[in-house]
Amino acid sequence: MLHFFQSQQQNFKNDLLSGLTVALALVPEAVAFAFVAGVSPVIGLYSAFFLGLLTAIFGGRPGMISGATGAMAVIVVGLVAGHGIEYMFPAVILCGLLQITFGLTRLGVLIRMVPHSVMLGFVNGLAIVIGMAQFGSFQTISDSGVLTYLSGPPLWIMLSLTAVTMAIIWLLPKFTRAIPSSLAALLVLTITSVVLNQTLDKSLAAPNQDHVVMTVGDMLLTNAKSKAADVARGDVATDGHGSSAAPDAELTPEVAAAMGSVTPETTGISGGLPRLFFLDYILPPLTWETLLIIFPYSVVLAAVGLIESLMTLTLVDEITETQGSGNRECVGQGIANVVCGLFGGMGGCAMIGQSLINVNSGGRGRLSGITAAVCLLAFVLFLAPWIEMIPMAALVGVMFMVVIGTFEWASLRMFGKVPASDYFVMLVVAGYTAVMHDLATAVILGVIVSALVFAWRHSQNIGADIKINELGAKVYQLHGPLFFASVTSFKKLFDPEKDPDDVVIDFYYTRVYDQSGMEAITGLTEKYEQLGKRLVLTHLSPECRQMLDRAHTIVTVNHAEEPQFHVTTERILKVEKTKAEATA
Repeated sequence: MLHFFQSQQQNFKNDLLSGLTVALALVPEAVAFAFVAGVSPVIGLYSAFFLGLLTAIFGGRPGMISGATGAMAVIVVGLVAGHGIEYMFPAVILCGLLQITFGLTRLGVLIRMVPHSVMLGFVNGLAIVIGMAQFGSFQTISDSGVLTYLSGPPLWIMLSLTAVTMAIIWLLPKFTRAIPSSLAALLVLTITSVVLNQTLDKSLAAPNQDHVVMTVGDMLLTNAKSKAADVARGDVATDGHGSSAAPDAELTPEVAAAMGSVTPETTGISGGLPRLFFLDYILPPLTWETLLIIFPYSVVLAAVGLIESLMTLTLVDEITETQGSGNRECVGQGIANVVCGLFGGMGGCAMIGQSLINVNSGGRGRLSGITAAVCLLAFVLFLAPWIEMIPMAALVGVMFMVVIGTFEWASLRMFGKVPASDYFVMLVVAGYTAVMHDLATAVILGVIVSALVFAWRHSQNIGADIKINELGAKVYQLHGPLFFASVTSFKKLFDPEKDPDDVVIDFYYTRVYDQSGMEAITGLTEKYEQLGKRLVLTHLSPECRQMLDRAHTIVTVNHAEEPQFHVTTERILKVEKTKAEATA
């Protein structure tokens, strides 16, 4: 609607600037997902660095951005809470090895099994999830250590700056494309926020905030205090959804002490170079017991990571009108997670929101992902104080524009114009994604529903043209697929008791797709045999001939070398009669 994803050619400048834009937007997300996983914010940033760098180099989709994600964080939080952070690292390494295996066995092509209706539901659900996630930035912390939404002047200031950010992103490309509009908006809003925080009356600030315009540093401090208060109250949920405390919860001495221990110095994003995890943490025992603990988590991490990455790859393919490699992406994600685990990361996968920011900003090549990763590490090592000055309103505005560009608005007009089952599948996937915030499960659910609808439709399509040939044999020429759902309809086509002594079933225009179909053929053959009648099966596929071993003595098939050479059923019956007369 807003021409959010204009077609742009890959070039060096666009990749560098879009990579810088992505890096700025990565900081709060990586930190937020680290809090979800119950680990240090710096671990989230290190994870985003390794994943972004290695998938940009080895992955199968130039321009796609990977990092620490909420879907992966929600999975590992249970492992961290139940067994300790030291078990998370080998789990992430094993996850990477499983993903590499998946790619090397060339199973990445399974993404082609995802119907378009599922893709639409995925995209719309994703847009809703991204939009809902931004409301967390409109929160401050109460005196009792509970997150509450802004109100009054702080809310209006936040909304105004968010609107200004969106306006810059929309209007700037109409005048110039020398600089990505998202990056320009971040720079303008950062300068504006610095000025406003120095000039506006502090009474306009939200409760327990030092700045009138809340910044990334304020978000880090607020989330850290909320986490500390949750731990002190014992309210931390192991599913990553955080505290269940009421907004008016009582401020106990324990909660007050926990919140007081959180300072800007302890919540910053600055840090040193990443180190191998076993240099800073106790290495778990390398035993079968450890493997049994981490293996279920690794399998789920690998599956969720690949589903989200391959769906993101498909989406970016459509936007850029280019073709990525699913199998190579699986290998790239695996390599990134192995290295990420070795260096104390929490694992991750493709980040859809950041990938769309990159594409919108002109990033098309691998250099954009590499730039984003390198800039992110530079922020941690050298530029943390500057990055913490970015206003949250600017980042929220960028993500809201991503939501507008991601949502498939045309799908709202599809009702009544596409099959009702397809529209239903789209709504199921979008609804499940929006409510459960689980993109991977939503896609699997959509594929299952689509497959069931497909099976039901095709189960009604099997039929037969029936005729009596010159030899008096009754010929059933089948049409439509024979598989588990159409077996009942297949059996109703025949009447063994009333049929003549010679019956021919011609499979030239159909195929048998599974064991259920083959069992139905075998059972029908046995019924005719019990009645003393001769059944001839013609033009069976080689796979079906091999599996019909129980009926091999009475089944006659076409052995012509040319697949399209249609041997008539009359000729087969004449051969059969000649053989019978010669035997007699």
